[in-house]
This record gives sequence, C-alpha cells and structure tokens, in this order.
Amino acid sequence: MRIRVINRSDFELPKYETALSAGMDVRANITEGLVLGSLERAMVPTGLYVELPAGYELQVRPRSGLAAKHGITVLNSPGTVDADYRGEIRVILVNLSSEPFEIKPGERIAQLVVARHERVEWEAAEVLSETGRGAGGFGSTGK
Repeated sequence: MRIRVINRSDFELPKYETALSAGMDVRANITEGLVLGSLERAMVPTGLYVELPAGYELQVRPRSGLAAKHGITVLNSPGTVDADYRGEIRVILVNLSSEPFEIKPGERIAQLVVARHERVEWEAAEVLSETGRGAGGFGSTGK
C-alpha cells in the first residue's frame, strides 16, 4: 500500500525496523531537548502530514522500550489519525515515572500502525443474543 506523506521534519520517514514489524517508529521533530517532568505531558510534533485512503486509520502507539525503561507512554493510546485529517501528526506523550525524562531531537517516540477499519450502522434492539459470557465484565473470564 502506498500512502502520500509530507515530511517537514529534519529526520527520515518512519520505517519498519524489522521485516515483520507491524509499527513504524516516528521521531520527535524538535530542535532542542524537551524535558518531561514526572506526570507531565506534551504534544510532540513529528513534522509529518499524511493522506490516508478511506477505510484506514493511522494508530499512534507507545514504544515498549520507552514505557518499560522510562515510564514514557502515549497518553491517548492508541491515538487515531483519521483519513480526513491533513494536519501535522503530533504525539501526546506522558511521563508516568517519578524522574524527569528528556526527549531528544530525532528520538523515536512512538509507533505508527496503519489499520483498516469498518463503518457501522447501528440497529436498535430491545434484546441481544445470549452467550456463555453474558454480561460478565472486567475479569469475568478468569485470572
């Protein structure tokens, strides 16, 4: 699949790091370090603008290394870029650790995953079909 992209950043386009990667790492398009204090959040620019085809979204997901090692994650994970959005992609990062963390220019800050989605039409009903789970909610399927 080919997707039109404008790259106004100082860095290369996102790319798959391995042959079987689902996500492409996206970089912080900043000119100097950005320090996120404990529990602080920031909208980090990427310099990227995309034109997605109808029926697709671009998901913005955390990088597992940043999350596990430093407590840095995508606040609205996964973030969704809709096919009709033409503005700059920005990543809402939050520092969930107790230590400040510096995001450096060009640092890989999130993953981008292109995903197909469906549109639905709601069908009003008074009763839903029965299942083995029924109305069992969080934690109802076991430990």
